Amino acid sequence: MDMTEGYLRSDGRKGIRNTLVVAYLVECAHHVAREVAWPFREQGAHLIGFPGCFPNAYADRMLHQLCTHPNVGGVLLLSLGCESFNRRELEARVRASGRPVATLVIQEAGGTRRSIAEGRNWVERTLRELAAQPRSALPVRELVVGTICGGSDATSGITANPAMGRAFDQLVAQGATAIFEETGELIGCEAIMAERAARPALREELVACVAKAARHYATLGHGSFAPGNADGGLTTIEEKSMGAYSKSGQSPIAGIIKPGDVPPRGGLYLLDVVPDGEVRFGFANISDNAEIAELIACGSHLILFSTGRGSVVGSAIAPVIKVCANPETSRRLSDDMDIDAGRVLEGRGTLEEVGAEVFERVLRVAAGERTASEILGHQEFIMTYKSFTPLGPACLPS
Repeated sequence: MDMTEGYLRSDGRKGIRNTLVVAYLVECAHHVAREVAWPFREQGAHLIGFPGCFPNAYADRMLHQLCTHPNVGGVLLLSLGCESFNRRELEARVRASGRPVATLVIQEAGGTRRSIAEGRNWVERTLRELAAQPRSALPVRELVVGTICGGSDATSGITANPAMGRAFDQLVAQGATAIFEETGELIGCEAIMAERAARPALREELVACVAKAARHYATLGHGSFAPGNADGGLTTIEEKSMGAYSKSGQSPIAGIIKPGDVPPRGGLYLLDVVPDGEVRFGFANISDNAEIAELIACGSHLILFSTGRGSVVGSAIAPVIKVCANPETSRRLSDDMDIDAGRVLEGRGTLEEVGAEVFERVLRVAAGERTASEILGHQEFIMTYKSFTPLGPACLPS
C-alpha cells in the first residue's frame, strides 16, 4: 500500500480523520464542553482545551494549530466569557481555514443548561455536515508521524523503540515526515545524534537542545526518570536515553522544531519540547499526553507509542498506535496493545519484521483502521503553560 485517502483541507494538507473538536478556553468552561461532547464521543467529537485564565503565547499557538489540524473537520469553542484567551482571533483563524466553527459564551448564553443544549444542537448539525465530505488521494509522502515512549522498562530500548525506528526509516525513505522528541531523554546521546545532522550548523543546535534539557531538569531537581522505570529494570537516564534515541531510526536529521511548528518538507525532525529561558512553569512534560498534543500540533496524523510497563492512553485528534516492548505486558494488556514487539525477546520475530509491521499498521490506520485506544474510546488531552522562543535559521532546511 503506497496510497490511501484523506480529507483535503484549504491549506493543501489532508487529514486521516474528520474529527469535530469541542475546545474549552478556560477551566471554568470545561464541564460544559465535556457535557456537550459526551453524547457524540463515538461519532467523532473530541474534547480538548486549555485550563488557564491568564494569556500564554504557547497555549494560544497550540490551540490555533490543533483546531486547524488536518484531522479536524469542525470546531466548537466554549468560553466562560471573562477569560483572557483571544477567542475571536481563534474563531477567525478556524473560519479562514474553511472549517465550520462556532463560539459559545456561557455567560451570554444563559448558563450551564442552555449552553449545553445549544452546543449539542450545533455539534449534531455539524457532524452530519462532516459525514458528507468527500475524500481524496493521500500518498505516503504526505503523512506526518510522531513517536513517543511511555511506561518504559528495560525491554523498551531493545524491542519496540528500535522497531519503530526501522518504521521511521521506511517512512522517511518514501518522503514522509517523521518526528521524534523527548530531549530530556536524549541526555548522553547528543554527540551521536549530532553526527546525523543534515547540515553542519544543525549539529550545534542538536547538542544545545539536549544541554538545555539537562539544565532544565537539574534546576527542577529531577530527571525524566520515574520510579516505574526503575521498577521495570532501567538503571540510569543514559540507559533510558539510549532506548529512547533508538526510536529515531538511522535517517539523517533534517531539522529541529518546537511545539506548533509544522515541518516544511519530508524527513526526520527532532521536536524540542523543553521550554526556553528560565524555569517558570514547573515540570516541562507533565505527562505523555502533553507531549502527544505537541506532536499533533506539529501536524502528526498519528502517533507511534512504545511501552514496556504498559500505558493505556490514547489521544484526542490523532490515533495512537501502541507498540508493546514486553511480551508479558503484551499478553496481560492485550486489549490495549496494537503490536507485540516483545516477541523479539522470545524468538518469535525479528526487529526488521516488527518494524515492517509497524510501517504497515501506520498505512492501515491512515486508511481508516481503528487503533486499540480508539476502539476503547481513549481521547486523553492535557495542556499547561510553557514558553518558547522562535527557531533560529540553522534549525530548518532552507
